[in-house]
Amino acid sequence: MSDAGAVAVAIRDGALAVLPMDTVYGLVCTAFRRQPAIDLYRLKGRDEIQPTAIIASSVDVLLECIPELRGRPEAIARALLPGPFTLVFPNPARRFSWLSEGRPATIGVRVPILTGPTAEVVSRLGAIVATSANLSGGADPRTLAEVPAAIRTGVVAALDGGALPGTPSTVLDLTGPEPAILRRGAGDPDEALARASAAHT
Repeated sequence: MSDAGAVAVAIRDGALAVLPMDTVYGLVCTAFRRQPAIDLYRLKGRDEIQPTAIIASSVDVLLECIPELRGRPEAIARALLPGPFTLVFPNPARRFSWLSEGRPATIGVRVPILTGPTAEVVSRLGAIVATSANLSGGADPRTLAEVPAAIRTGVVAALDGGALPGTPSTVLDLTGPEPAILRRGAGDPDEALARASAAHT
């Protein structure tokens, strides 16, 4: 299956797919149902309490999914997104709780800069769940060939986007009084932290 429309329908119906993201190849599912996320965790071999980010097609769609982000979190999101950053915000309504079982009052969000079929898939769905298309603890896949066979055989589609940068997103924790870097990755983490801090005040 290679048609973006068909892939989007399959994901909406609960299937898993491998898509080229802006940083690495991602294992994805719909954001709006718990069971596909559980299937994703099991295929990847990761603990269900480990948080996974929701990826939206735009900041506006993100705010539709999580209205509580309006206000200061929205200002931070608009300062950094779209971009190669994952932002961890408070989630007082505990929306999409299956994505952060270990920290249910928080949620990680992304709005990446996407192109080609992946951009079309995410645009059609509005929001997806995505994590690196590796087995838990394995290397982040830069090419489709680097995605483990156990992952590729467990998905409905695996789209080839060529070689990607290979560095996962920078993760910023915005749940405390000051922004903090949880993972240094793509983009400029220190610049992102400065921009987040400026928007946070």
